Amino acid sequence: MKRVTEKDAYEVIRSAGSKGLLQSDLWRSLNTNSREGSRIATKLEKKGLVRRTKELCDGRWTYRLYVDERTQVSDVLWCTLNHCPCFTCKNLSQCGVGHSVSPNNCIELDKWLIDQVAEKNGKETLDESEEKTN
Repeated sequence: MKRVTEKDAYEVIRSAGSKGLLQSDLWRSLNTNSREGSRIATKLEKKGLVRRTKELCDGRWTYRLYVDERTQVSDVLWCTLNHCPCFTCKNLSQCGVGHSVSPNNCIELDKWLIDQVAEKNGKETLDESEEKTN
């Protein structure tokens, strides 16, 4: 039997759309048991990729799983890393969380991420906004 991954589970939950997916339906669709399905759902929740809301279904308590809307940005980033400033950054060797140079406080990375989301949503990028004001 194929090992079920968090990515598999995430994709199933994501495909359920805005109505979400009962946790029991998740483990059934993944062809695994409730223990494994619950463990994976909890891991995804801890990582901030999904949210779980408690729900009474057929007289039993379960959870409904939703993809956290804030994670939708990742759809853009995994498939389009063109021009990511990290690849050409002169500070890359010193960069890291907790260092003086960090993705958490990088203006160039923030600008690039905002532009990626804007392009995906058909909105103006930061460069286009600056051109209009100049």
